[in-house]
Amino acid sequence: MEEPLHIAMFVDQHPGTLGGMQTSVRLQRSFLEAAGHVVTVVAPATRARHHEPESTVELPSLPLGGEYSYCLPGRRNDGALESRLAGRPAVDIVHIQADFWLAATGYRHAARHGLPVVHTMHNRMDVGLAATVAIPNTVQRALGLLQKRLLRLDGPAATDAWSYLRGFTRAADAVTAPSTHFARLLEERGVFAAVDVVPNGLDDNVARDLLATPRPGRSGRVRLVWIGRFSPEKRLLPFLEALRRSGVDAEVHVFGDGAERGKAEAAARRIDRADVVFRGTVPYRGMLEELRAADALIQTSQGFETQGMTVFEAAALGTPTLLSDHRIAADLPEGTYRLTPDGTVDGLAAALRAVVGEIRGGAPTAAMDAASLLQSRHTRTMLDVYARALAARPAR
Repeated sequence: MEEPLHIAMFVDQHPGTLGGMQTSVRLQRSFLEAAGHVVTVVAPATRARHHEPESTVELPSLPLGGEYSYCLPGRRNDGALESRLAGRPAVDIVHIQADFWLAATGYRHAARHGLPVVHTMHNRMDVGLAATVAIPNTVQRALGLLQKRLLRLDGPAATDAWSYLRGFTRAADAVTAPSTHFARLLEERGVFAAVDVVPNGLDDNVARDLLATPRPGRSGRVRLVWIGRFSPEKRLLPFLEALRRSGVDAEVHVFGDGAERGKAEAAARRIDRADVVFRGTVPYRGMLEELRAADALIQTSQGFETQGMTVFEAAALGTPTLLSDHRIAADLPEGTYRLTPDGTVDGLAAALRAVVGEIRGGAPTAAMDAASLLQSRHTRTMLDVYARALAARPAR
């Protein structure tokens, strides 16, 4: 692509907050800017202080819980967006990386200005709502009614996750997903006819630095890491119960934070034969260093992950993963993971015993080709998607 683009990315949560989508967006912005493009990230304002570049546009928001916020889409937010974009270069393409308030705002902005839209789906919305809200069906119907009004859609309002996502992609020129299994699911559910697979990437420079450094040798007990948001769909509490039942002697380092922290810390206190340390959130490079130093990553969510980025980062760094979500394995090389036998706590406990035994026995581990995961590669792929979306629209 010869001419530099101005890409407006719309995200439901501020890029400075915790989450895989936020990490992905920060990397995308960095590598697109390094390639000479202009990127504006549009997000809800957050109460927490983040050292964000001026290219982040923050819209008026309300607290959602913890460090997260939400916007009320509509004319007032549209006006705030137009005011904050004034004086910046004209936007060439809208990239939606949201499913809720900022998705609607982004599509409204694209419609006002006749801009092409690329929509990246990060969220298994059907599973996520069921795991995080008390009345998911009611919430889903309310979202469908709001979407119909905001986007002026014809026909009945969406009543499930898939018809809701289809309501957005009617106006999309391209849709991407971060994994093969999620792209195929979106196609099967009729969200979009042909979904491009553009994985979330690994920072090139950090990966090269870490891979150039000899892997730390084992210095005693097996070291396991668990990484994620402390919320029901990530299944931290079932993992801690499986750890108790397994009886394995291992150091367990838990990274992240969230609403279930108090319950998780209480569960950890009941475990006598494993050291469970809650490490909180750490910077991106620090997290990769922890993955590199670990004997294994434990991934416990089921049916929720649209890629499972930490699993791929671990594989690239030579650290195996115990996988509860078997679909993630479709994009992983053999030897980089072990699978739980089923979705039960007892199955996870048995798998933990097996993995710790293999580590102690010196079982070899394969590594993923890090080049296939580098963000520079995926940025080039996304630029091809942008070019196709731009070509599908008449020149303004």
